[in-house]
Amino acid sequence: MRLDDFDPDINVEDQRGQSFGGGGFGGGGGGMLLGLLPLIGSRFGCGGIVVVLLLLAVFGGLGNLGSMLGGGTGNTPQVQTGQRPSSGAGGATAACSVDASSRSACNAFSSADKTWAAIFSRSGERFQQPKLVFYSGMGQSGCGAAQSAMGPFYCPTDQGIYLDTSFFRELQDRFHAAGDFAQDYVIAHEFGHHIQNLLGTSEQVQRQQARSSEVEGNHLSVRLELQADCYAGVWAAQNRDRLDPGDVQEGMTAAQAIGDDTLQKEAQGRVVPDSFTHGTSAQRQAWLKRGLDSGDPAQCDTFSGAI
Repeated sequence: MRLDDFDPDINVEDQRGQSFGGGGFGGGGGGMLLGLLPLIGSRFGCGGIVVVLLLLAVFGGLGNLGSMLGGGTGNTPQVQTGQRPSSGAGGATAACSVDASSRSACNAFSSADKTWAAIFSRSGERFQQPKLVFYSGMGQSGCGAAQSAMGPFYCPTDQGIYLDTSFFRELQDRFHAAGDFAQDYVIAHEFGHHIQNLLGTSEQVQRQQARSSEVEGNHLSVRLELQADCYAGVWAAQNRDRLDPGDVQEGMTAAQAIGDDTLQKEAQGRVVPDSFTHGTSAQRQAWLKRGLDSGDPAQCDTFSGAI
């Protein structure tokens, strides 16, 4: 995808090279994890906690897809005394220029930011820019520990999209989802969670989950994740003139690779639909394509009718 260079005024924070202590997958318990289901994005998540544990065992640490599948944060890591992450609008150039993956992520983030700001302006909605946070191995978010095993995720508390760029290598090498648009889809999906946060959708789902069984909560999480996929498609459609031949297929390949059924089959040889938190491969592809075909956020209503 032929994106412009990032706007130097985007809000980027770089935690790479910082020292963090504590953290882990403990703490919180099942209730906390269920509450975070709609909010931990790449989460690209929860109830797939079972899936996460299986994948941790099967793949030796889950690589960087944990948060795209499900999982929660544990104890919040603390920045060691005297070490502070760099952050703030206008400080993006250094963080985004670390390597090609950082620049690619910043370009996609900047494009999504401009696109959604324009969409909100046309509809009379108030838009607020999120931040992109780079970390390596372990970081700190407003939602607790940021760990590479979680994969890219969105934290509504600080409106941050958290990314360890080594995830892009996992996407290509382990899940065979190569290409720049596959990476852009990851950023656009997490940006979709920010849109849900601004519109109040995430909060509504979280309240419903608090009154629901675990299975019902998982089903709500699936609808939230599929909507974020659709929003990612809307972003791409709004920038259709930037698409290269093959880009759409790259996105479809990535969506197929991270479907709950595909991951469960690989991890345990069978699927457990009631534990899905992100949707099947076919569902993820269908809703990404719906956004791509329509370019209209109104077409991304995953909460009405069948999905």
